[in-house]
Amino acid sequence: MRSVVIHGHFYQPPRDDPWTGEVPREIGAAPDHDWNARIARECYGPIAPLLGALSFDFGATLFTWMDRAAPRILAQILAADRASVASHGGHGAAIAMPYHHVILPLAPRRDKVTEVRWGIADFRRRFGREPEGMWLPETAVDEESLGVLADAGIRFTVLAPRQVERAPAGGRPGWYRTPGGRRIAVFVYDGGIAQEVAFGPFTREPDRFADRLTSSPNALVSCATDGETFGHHHKEGVVTLGQVLEILGARPDVRVENYASFLARHPPEEDVRLVAPTSWSCVHGVERWRSDCGCKSAPERPSQQRWRGPLRSALEWLAGEIHRIFEREGQAAFGDPWAARDAYGDALAGPPGHRLLEMERFALRMFTSCGWFFDDIGGLESVIVLRSAARAIDLAGAEGPRLEAGLLERLAAAPSNDPALGDGRGVYLRMVKTRAP
Repeated sequence: MRSVVIHGHFYQPPRDDPWTGEVPREIGAAPDHDWNARIARECYGPIAPLLGALSFDFGATLFTWMDRAAPRILAQILAADRASVASHGGHGAAIAMPYHHVILPLAPRRDKVTEVRWGIADFRRRFGREPEGMWLPETAVDEESLGVLADAGIRFTVLAPRQVERAPAGGRPGWYRTPGGRRIAVFVYDGGIAQEVAFGPFTREPDRFADRLTSSPNALVSCATDGETFGHHHKEGVVTLGQVLEILGARPDVRVENYASFLARHPPEEDVRLVAPTSWSCVHGVERWRSDCGCKSAPERPSQQRWRGPLRSALEWLAGEIHRIFEREGQAAFGDPWAARDAYGDALAGPPGHRLLEMERFALRMFTSCGWFFDDIGGLESVIVLRSAARAIDLAGAEGPRLEAGLLERLAAAPSNDPALGDGRGVYLRMVKTRAP
């Protein structure tokens, strides 16, 4: 009996206007109002009935949108996890994710802790149980990040093959022992299968996909990919995935399950060593989110990404200033401001809370990884992170004008590929500032 795990990572950036909470119309998503709505129609709705047979994670910012715009799909997702808990000995298909899709190796430890705690709080609130595993955004990992996960009680995570020195035998998980003396299980997915699913023919050829999943002698064969691969990136993907699950379900020698249920029966027997900092979508480690490393979303188009470094530097400067304001004013408001920020994760489902805590929420949100992933600072995703920066500045009160001036000065060093925009300063003034109340 061999085991097969198919993991889908489902996520969208926070597309809502930080002042109104409404998602602006996104012209590229036509005929739908915005990309969340379009991808929900193409992917999230169709795949929801299949999720109980998979392993999956959903970003909290996507779930927050579903609360208002797609509650029926959200209910199906939660029901799929309950069904998997019942059919897999108490081990559900869903795993958690840090609250915002940030590159953890590039975040200070204090922000890592908050993001993980908020992600756990969101998971607990929605799924009614503690998460056993946690997906790392872009699978970006370093020693400190795994230490934070282990300290928070997370039992396992999932990495790409190049992120460990040697994958454990048989597809099984391995122990990573943290500098703090804890341990966390690490699953390494099959990179070849994942590549064929994301960029090859497997979403069109269910027999080949199923054969590849079952042709290995390993005790566990797993693949992991963006969940939007099924139905959005590849229109026939959901239908193909359903056919694959039917084929595997008819095999008496195959168990289709999730990572948590496999881990319960097969605890690690060997240790793993990280190659870090690394990620699954940048061959240069985590440079895609801080430098012009050469990774692009449209390699066929001439463009530069020299704006990435200045954008990160500008937002890191802003975050540092905001954190100083929060610590100074938060002592009077909360006593221990950082403990209050960590605890704020339990309140995020309700109306906005204290101004200082909301300021911190947007200071964290402005590091959403999509802002650096694509090819120009004038793109929608970079504008999204700058919107969050503008809202954090707004919430800083009397310090706001100084912060905005400092941010603009630094954004001027981030060159756009669009001569009409010029640089990050132009992007902020033309595409963010003019639309803020």
